[in-house]
Amino acid sequence: VHYLLLSAPWSVLCYYAEELQLRVPLEALPRQTSNWSASVLRRLGIPSLMAQEVPNLPLDYYTCPFKANKLRWFLGSDEQDTFFSSTQRHQILYEILATTQYGHSKEWEVGVDRLLSENVFTAAFPLHEARPPSPTLCLSLQGPYKLRLEELAAGSLSQRQVLFQYWASWGKWRKYQPLDHVRKYFGEKVAFYFTWLGFYMGWLLPAVVVGTVVFIAGIFLMFNDIPSQEICRSKEQYWMCPLCKTCTYWQLSKICSTFMAGRLFDHGGTIFFSIFMSLWAVLFLEFWKQTNASLAHHWDCSEFEDIEERPRPQFTAMAPMTAINPITGAEEPYFPKCSRLHRILAGSMVIIMMIAVVVMFAVSVILYRAVVAILFSSLGYFWFAASASCIASVTGSVVNLIFILILSKIYISLAHFLTKWEMHRTQTKYEDAFTFKVFVFQFVTFYSSPVYITFFKGKFVGYPGNYQSFLGIRNEEASGCFIELVQELLVIMVGKQIINNVQEVAIPKLKCWWHKHKLLSSKKVVKEGESVLVEQPPWVMDHQLLVFEGLFDEYLEMVLQFSFITIFVAACPLAPLFALLNNWVEICLDAQKLVCDYRRPVAERAQGIGIWFSILEAITHLAVISNAFLIAFTSDFLPRMYYQYIHDSSLHGYVNFTLAYALWDFVLQSNATCRYRAFRDQDGNLTLTYWQLLAIRLGFIIMFEHVVFFIGHVIAWLVPDIPESVEVKVKREQYLAKEALVENKVGCGSS
Repeated sequence: VHYLLLSAPWSVLCYYAEELQLRVPLEALPRQTSNWSASVLRRLGIPSLMAQEVPNLPLDYYTCPFKANKLRWFLGSDEQDTFFSSTQRHQILYEILATTQYGHSKEWEVGVDRLLSENVFTAAFPLHEARPPSPTLCLSLQGPYKLRLEELAAGSLSQRQVLFQYWASWGKWRKYQPLDHVRKYFGEKVAFYFTWLGFYMGWLLPAVVVGTVVFIAGIFLMFNDIPSQEICRSKEQYWMCPLCKTCTYWQLSKICSTFMAGRLFDHGGTIFFSIFMSLWAVLFLEFWKQTNASLAHHWDCSEFEDIEERPRPQFTAMAPMTAINPITGAEEPYFPKCSRLHRILAGSMVIIMMIAVVVMFAVSVILYRAVVAILFSSLGYFWFAASASCIASVTGSVVNLIFILILSKIYISLAHFLTKWEMHRTQTKYEDAFTFKVFVFQFVTFYSSPVYITFFKGKFVGYPGNYQSFLGIRNEEASGCFIELVQELLVIMVGKQIINNVQEVAIPKLKCWWHKHKLLSSKKVVKEGESVLVEQPPWVMDHQLLVFEGLFDEYLEMVLQFSFITIFVAACPLAPLFALLNNWVEICLDAQKLVCDYRRPVAERAQGIGIWFSILEAITHLAVISNAFLIAFTSDFLPRMYYQYIHDSSLHGYVNFTLAYALWDFVLQSNATCRYRAFRDQDGNLTLTYWQLLAIRLGFIIMFEHVVFFIGHVIAWLVPDIPESVEVKVKREQYLAKEALVENKVGCGSS
């Protein structure tokens, strides 16, 4: 393997820094506390267990876009080796490599990415920062990020070593993240992800506390629930109708344990927790807006997407024409909007076809459940007959999870191709388009089964003597409680999280080991009959690491998790707890991968978390509607309230109230009577109770949505998107920057 170590002379750095509008320091600012909880605890005189002293803390500056003819007015301009940060040097070199033509065809033979895809080069990457020079220590094969603190003074740590010791170590799981260090080393895009993830974890704490209390309340209610006691003590009182033509009658008392388990999640606390989580999601997003605005100002990227973001190098290389940018007035590559729209529409048709494939798989899982339920019900054993629906639901969930993982891999590759073909101008627009495609697909894939169980399963069964079928198979029965939905959510949410975490631990380690094994085997030399390993330079060690492929998978995993704990939170109050435990592991794994297992990525600027915020807002609104329908049509809460108000406040006789008698024709044919869950008379007609409950359910949905949306809008109105202190600070810093450079007339901003 041959290595080319590239660097740029001072004149080239200055030219491209002005071309890329890189911001450089103008004046140093006093350091301010970034964690509001730390400042509150300090004022109260309470020591913070999460605080830590991190060395080499980056300074704050007033900054301006670089101007070569105003060089002497910038801070540190006399130190050419350190004036531009390492991340800025990486950005300049990547811009040169990505836009340089290497062949005769301007349309295709441009940029290092094309050369990488054609295997002309095997890799192109910035170097991780090596250990600072020391007369007592040398680089070891363990990697330059590892060290023994007793041998190396804290002040001489490299940025990578600081991140490893104070961020990527498992012992730092309860400490504040050194986000300014992350931003300085990896760029704003990576820093915003970890900031959002930490912010999300902090906001999960109140949801975990309330959800755990609701779950514990469900335990007490489960043992004191009158309908549960009636079912468990009924013995042979309630004989239920067969679940299929060849199935036998079965006793309702056989589902005692399943019904009691459902009471853990289906009780009055569900209503409170649903409202709480709906308002929690609104508050979470409103306060994230404030945090995002503060950090965008602090990191000097609040105007990046609107003014400063340049066209993607790949777009620059493949655009068929040029046009004047209406904002900057500069001529730049251009792709006609009409042509892009046609490509987007064509890609949308492909997406719809893939979603149709997902629906076909979902239907196949539904048919699988129905067949398994019939097979187990026809075995003749009471336990199998009573548990047939649960067995079919659990195994169907596992099959569905396997389908999800397989289809996801296929579709992500297709989405990459379609998004490149659409020719989006900037990296932000490219990533937003790709994110939207994949999320829509993943959303349909993940939620098709839970939505079916919640809103459709058991709603179109029919009744004894007139059962409805689909493709010749009788429609599935519903268990009448949340337990099936809980099983589905736990299998998909917890199962996917476990699989993802195992993959994130095992796969990078195995890939690194195999890559190092192949490279190191070629570095051994024979000396006096023995195999000796040659000491390796930093670029060889970095080449042994894995390629950083972006944060899309991490964002997607967290946003899908956010969907689970908001859209179906009424069915599983412990979902926030599982999410918090997973995220503690996730943040450590992601940090370790970036610092230890991946090559250093080219630092990218960003103004926030991009289109993910809009997706989170859509999920928050959908969660309110979903929980309203979930409580109204899947939960027993409203029927119980109706029975308590109309018949008996103690719920004695509620089980008999929810069961109908088989039709006269069915009884005459089978010469036996049985019960089934419905509000029908023995002629098969819906009773007045059914219509009264339907009106109550629809009224509850309207009232629930209006109350929650109203409170959410009030909260959004009371909480400003940009904190007043930040607005004042921006105006003050802009005034001071203008005063400082009034005679130079350099347009400046601040950080």
